[in-house]
Amino acid sequence: MPRLLTALTAAALLLPPALPAQLPAQLPAPVRAKVDSVFASLDRTDSPGCALGISRNGVPVYERGYGMSDLQQRQSIAPSSIFHVASISKQFAAVSVALLAEEGKLSLDDDVRKHVSEVPDHGVPITVRQLIHHTSGLRDQWNLLGLAGWRFPDDLITERDVLGIVARQRGLNFKPGDEYAYSNTGYTLLAVIVQRVSGSSLRQFAHERIFTPLGMHDTHFHDDHAMIVPGRTSAYVPRQGGGWRISIPVFDTYGATSLFTTTGDLLKWMAHLDKPQFGSPALWRAAETTGVLNDGTAINYGYGMALGTWRGLRVVGHGGADAGYRASIERVPTEGLAVAVLCNLGPAAPGVLGRSVAEAVLGDRLPIEPVNMRAPPHVATRAVLEQWVGTYRDTVSQSVLRIRLTGDTLFGNNTRIDLGSDSTGTPRGQNGFAVLRQTARGPSTVSLYPRGLRQQVFVRQEPAVTGATALGAYAGRYFSEELDTRYDIVVRDSVLVRTHRKMSDATLMAAGRDGFSMGGTTVLFSRDRRGRVTGFTVSDARVRGVRFVRMP
Repeated sequence: MPRLLTALTAAALLLPPALPAQLPAQLPAPVRAKVDSVFASLDRTDSPGCALGISRNGVPVYERGYGMSDLQQRQSIAPSSIFHVASISKQFAAVSVALLAEEGKLSLDDDVRKHVSEVPDHGVPITVRQLIHHTSGLRDQWNLLGLAGWRFPDDLITERDVLGIVARQRGLNFKPGDEYAYSNTGYTLLAVIVQRVSGSSLRQFAHERIFTPLGMHDTHFHDDHAMIVPGRTSAYVPRQGGGWRISIPVFDTYGATSLFTTTGDLLKWMAHLDKPQFGSPALWRAAETTGVLNDGTAINYGYGMALGTWRGLRVVGHGGADAGYRASIERVPTEGLAVAVLCNLGPAAPGVLGRSVAEAVLGDRLPIEPVNMRAPPHVATRAVLEQWVGTYRDTVSQSVLRIRLTGDTLFGNNTRIDLGSDSTGTPRGQNGFAVLRQTARGPSTVSLYPRGLRQQVFVRQEPAVTGATALGAYAGRYFSEELDTRYDIVVRDSVLVRTHRKMSDATLMAAGRDGFSMGGTTVLFSRDRRGRVTGFTVSDARVRGVRFVRMP
């Protein structure tokens, strides 16, 4: 069993003045027991796990490790264990750029091309601010590289690789500022901007301007995948058939990711956010202010920080996931609570674990969850439910929604849909709720709210013509200039199959006329005036309309 590790031992003399009586400097034993119970299933010597850090009013009150840092060396996770924290990196990249803006070395409203000429001219300016708020419209780097055949997490990916594929793009997901769509590309570009404006790499800049002043001595942006880092955890995902396999990202690109840190250092950072030690008050207010779309809609995202509410309380935080690493940090400012959960276990859900910790710590101080007053679902006949079964496609992103009937329950992909008496659905799940609309001809569209901020409108697709003869029209070799890669589409056992030299074969499932889905990717074929297939576009959750042209 890993040894219990707590904060506030020999360093007691270094603590700030004592807290009020209702905020003890150390968690009471019953609360510690509740917190430990959250991680009970991970507190073992044959599994990876998580490190936990908790602070109240900027003072660490509990730190502990659960599970193993390295299964090969049989090392336990400790509060000092160093993790790759993936997208938690983003707030440090954003703040670095904001510090440069405060010094007048750039403006957040600069056109990105002023600093990164590799970004193509898309006919409309993209601002640095839009990179920060994920409203740039730039296609996501990981999705582009994946579509091009890069193998995650095994292939080495460099900043040059990202700039190269960005430079090849001939389109955006949307007009800058019109929508919010999470884009790692924007944050890699922020790192490039820091380098070119300051003359220092983001690693060096953040070290000098953020990490050293805050005493975050175990934190750095990792820009060399071969660098030895004492105390670094390994990361794991389940192996098919049982056991674990190592899963560590190989990145020499950072800004969007690649921060190495500990729970203790992240508690120092969150304490700073509550009571800033450098930078102007205006900078830190802006960091926790929601970005705004062109139409005035707030997006609940600041400077690399997700802004929201939980149980009626304001919360600020972010998660991260790369290969087998999972991470989450979150503050509840009104309660002076900060929680960091860093895991080297692919199936872990650190955000859920962190909220459970917050519940244990806050106890009766936590507001009661509001009662769900939603009307009970309408009991529909099977005949009515069967009318909704079919394939639907979003009119903008081209993403596919397949509604199926299992028993007496409708599912839209994997989300349950309950029919109300007015034929409105209210699925329970992370995709918000849905509204199912009928016309005189029957079920026609499904609207999902929210996914990002844009209402998705899925239009019912007519059944596709299948069979080897019909599918033969799509077979051929296709090339994408934007991805610099080739797909072969073949007919195999009366289904279409995508083949690629570096990817496993993928089956294309019909999704309406000339439309197919391939996992989470939509393939939409195009034809010329004579009806001949000339190419297709591929789209997924973070990439829209990447073009492939049929080769002779």
